[in-house]
Amino acid sequence: MQNFIPLLVGIIALGVGAILGYYLRQSLVKKRAGNLEKIVQEKISKAKRDSENLISEAKKKALGLVGAVKREEEDRRRQLYKTEQVLLKRENILDQKISNYEKKERDFLEKVEKLKKIKESLEDLRQESLRKLEEVSKLSQEEAKKELIQNVEQDYQREILGKIKKLEEEGRAKLEKRAKEILSFAIQKYGLSQAQEITTTTVSLPSEEIKGRIIGKEGRNIRTLEKLTGVEIVVDETPETVLISGFDPIRRQIAKTALEKLIEDGRIQPARIEEIVERTKEEISAQIKEAGEQAIYETGLVGLSPKLVNLLGRLKFRTSYGQNVLLHSIEVSHLAGALAAEIGAKIGVCKKAGLLHDIGKSVDQQIEGSHVDIGIKILEKFDQEKEVICAMKSHHEDYPYESIEAVLIQTADQISGARPGARKDTLENYLKRLEDLEEIATSFAGVKTAWALHAGKEIRVFVKPEEIDDLGSYKLAKDIANKIQEELRYPGEIKVTLIRENRVVEYAK
Repeated sequence: MQNFIPLLVGIIALGVGAILGYYLRQSLVKKRAGNLEKIVQEKISKAKRDSENLISEAKKKALGLVGAVKREEEDRRRQLYKTEQVLLKRENILDQKISNYEKKERDFLEKVEKLKKIKESLEDLRQESLRKLEEVSKLSQEEAKKELIQNVEQDYQREILGKIKKLEEEGRAKLEKRAKEILSFAIQKYGLSQAQEITTTTVSLPSEEIKGRIIGKEGRNIRTLEKLTGVEIVVDETPETVLISGFDPIRRQIAKTALEKLIEDGRIQPARIEEIVERTKEEISAQIKEAGEQAIYETGLVGLSPKLVNLLGRLKFRTSYGQNVLLHSIEVSHLAGALAAEIGAKIGVCKKAGLLHDIGKSVDQQIEGSHVDIGIKILEKFDQEKEVICAMKSHHEDYPYESIEAVLIQTADQISGARPGARKDTLENYLKRLEDLEEIATSFAGVKTAWALHAGKEIRVFVKPEEIDDLGSYKLAKDIANKIQEELRYPGEIKVTLIRENRVVEYAK
């Protein structure tokens, strides 16, 4: 019992403590809740105030933007209004101008109609007055005009002719003076030495004994050399000298070079002669190429085809009236360029056309036609400029002048060819006769080659032995002689020597 009472007291105390604790806790919670509510209310109030301030500021900004937009809209309306007024004003002005133009057009058409009527009436009056004048004068209109013109011509013809003659003389004198000045300047700027080409070449011998070796046993060496080169080799009493005669400079040069090599080598016999002649022909071909390149270098031209340069080099061994054609072409190129520089023409065109103006002479012995026409075909084949071809083709006046450069080429060609001592007409005619001799002989079937020798007094014809027999050789020689007699003019007589040779070669193995 004693233990129960303390326990009961303890339980009661615990219960009281719990109740007091509960109320105390509730009191604290209420107090804390009141504080939180107060804080929340304050934040809510602050948030309301901030939102009201933001709304107020937003309204103010919105009102400002609305005002600005309204003002801008008002300005645009005023601007549009002004623009509209200007357009309306311009439209009114344009309408007024159109109206005035239409009015002027109507007035103009009315005036045109009036003028037409006036013109018709004036024409009627003129015809009437002419008819009356014809009746009075008893002359038609054409007869009166003719008579009036004749009277005026008679009155003023002498005076007009005198003035024309005076102007022509003054103009001619001035032009001739200027032309002489230009030509003299061009000639002074360039002067090329020219050497006359002859139809013979001299070869010096180391001793008289060599002559016998050149002739060979029964003349076989000299005949072989003449046959292969197409020249005549004259071995006469002139000491230590052999004369090579031929109208073709290339043949003479081949013969001279080959003979010099044979003399130096010492082995002069037919087989060696053939070998040396073939080698010499190759060397001459190289010299031709070198001569063409040197001509290009001297004139300062570039871009020419190698084949065209080679054709140009062949002119080194070609003569025109005794004048070396390559030197003549170089001279014409420089003269034409100098003339072009004086008068303001195309220098490059003149220099190229001057250098190539006689290019046809490089192959005129193989191709039919004048060297001008052949040259035109060659330049067209190698795609040369049209203005260059037009400039070169008129240098012999075979074609009309198409440019000032063509006149300059013809002038330069005449200057180069007409200088004292530059050419010899008789030599050119002589060479042409020799060429014609060879052409007549080679025109027959079965002829292999033909060489004109002894200054055109003899022509040696080599035939193909498989095509021409011994009996046919006699007939062919007679036919060639008859054709020469019919077609050529020449003093004295021409000997036709026809050679038919069979050569048999065998090898011992």
